[in-house]
Amino acid sequence: MPSATVTLYSDYKSPYAFVAKPAAYALEDDFDIVLDWLPYTLNIPSYLGSVENRDAHQWRKVRYAYMDARRYANKQGLTLKGPRKIYDTRTAQTGLLFAKAHGVFRAYHDDVFERFWSHAIEIEERDDIVAALNAADAPGADFPAYLAGEGGVEHDRIRADAEEAGIFGVPMFVFEGELFFGGDRIDLLRERLAERGLTRT
Repeated sequence: MPSATVTLYSDYKSPYAFVAKPAAYALEDDFDIVLDWLPYTLNIPSYLGSVENRDAHQWRKVRYAYMDARRYANKQGLTLKGPRKIYDTRTAQTGLLFAKAHGVFRAYHDDVFERFWSHAIEIEERDDIVAALNAADAPGADFPAYLAGEGGVEHDRIRADAEEAGIFGVPMFVFEGELFFGGDRIDLLRERLAERGLTRT
């Protein structure tokens, strides 16, 4: 059994969460931990403005973010196309919880992330998420009821609890109450895990 848990908040519409995924997976290879992925669905307009109302400064930040994330994607051989709009990822994020509950998290997670950033899936469309769950060997036919009921409620509870805990963006790693924001903080997290004697032998 793993000795410790690292919680990782993620969102499919975050390019930085996408490019941090391989390094996040490596944590479980190198340390005696379990990585608990949870959805933190970003409200993009709240800090980068809506597309219609962004000022020049906000647009510069948006353009830089995608350019910067694409550099990391290219180094990993990943495709990262700019999104067509600001997405509400609640459906796909609830799909993450459903996939975890059915033991097919990584198959679903990798598929949805990679196809979203290559414009091959519409993550707001329930039917697309049902198809992704089926492809990962989860019972996709059960997902609509889960989304409308307990799954949607659980998604919203996790997000509310995350904000109470100080979460503000993704990817956000939490270990023993300490926050590590962004893929460029994974090295600091690795240092902390090593200090706790969690390095695998």
